[in-house]
Amino acid sequence: MKICMLGSGALGSALGGVLTEGGNDVWLIDAWAGHVDAMNSRGLTLRDGGIDRTVKVKARTSPEGIGPADLIIVLVKSYHTREAIEKAGAIIGPDTTVMSLQNGLGHEEILVEVVGKQHVLAGKTYAGGVLLGPGLAIAGTKGKNTYIGELDGRITERATRIAETMTRAGLATTVSANIIGTMWDKLLINVATGALSGITRLPYGGLYSVPGVKECALAAVAEGIAVAKALDVKLTSDKPEDAWTLAAAGLPNEFKTSMLQSIEKGAPTEIDFINGSVVRWGERVKVPTPVNQALIACVKGIELWLKQYAPKP
Repeated sequence: MKICMLGSGALGSALGGVLTEGGNDVWLIDAWAGHVDAMNSRGLTLRDGGIDRTVKVKARTSPEGIGPADLIIVLVKSYHTREAIEKAGAIIGPDTTVMSLQNGLGHEEILVEVVGKQHVLAGKTYAGGVLLGPGLAIAGTKGKNTYIGELDGRITERATRIAETMTRAGLATTVSANIIGTMWDKLLINVATGALSGITRLPYGGLYSVPGVKECALAAVAEGIAVAKALDVKLTSDKPEDAWTLAAAGLPNEFKTSMLQSIEKGAPTEIDFINGSVVRWGERVKVPTPVNQALIACVKGIELWLKQYAPKP
């Protein structure tokens, strides 16, 4: 299958490398020229369980010249989604499927507006990645499930074919008839650790050892569960502790959430698509979300400090 990773940072590199190893025709597209050059010149090194392996990949800084893909997996930062897909015309053909595996909620609506509902498939993955430098990423993919599905809940041939392709490559993928519920399941996991990791600057090993952090995480997740219930979303679990436990399952102590990775780079975070989704939907269904509002305020404050007040190198 011809697959384009639209966004090949931490998770895009991890998934793109594994899909390449699985025999697919994969193109890793990313705006960071240094990363792209490193991958093209010496391959993509994936670190898994402390062991490195190098995969020969094809990388570009833009979609131009690649040609239409069978599947586009969108993994740019949430706030770049519209711009990225609007510039991706060169890889979108009449039969191309466009699927987001980004953190949070709201991306599918953007994709539908740009390319049309007939092209869009929804998905969520529990795989993780950390970009350590140009051409080097930690791949947290083993034992991590991915779920994909049609927005209307149908089990289609295209979704089944994509799931089979990903599973053969080593990315265990299931077609879900309740992808909206699946997306909320993953959102709650991101709510559990993303903002707290970014605020404390702690990787999972530290985050799970600080007294009081768990209680804050459970309170934020409980708000998300209350909002989902008000929306009649079918969740896998209505126990906040399950999201807290699943967030770190199988990941190394040094693993950093994508929010922490963004903060360390001095880049904007995806807080508006994660905790912000809980708050937005909570306002619509009149469910209070004070813990998530507080976490958003803290992260926004850190973003402002990094932008305007942090000492310049």
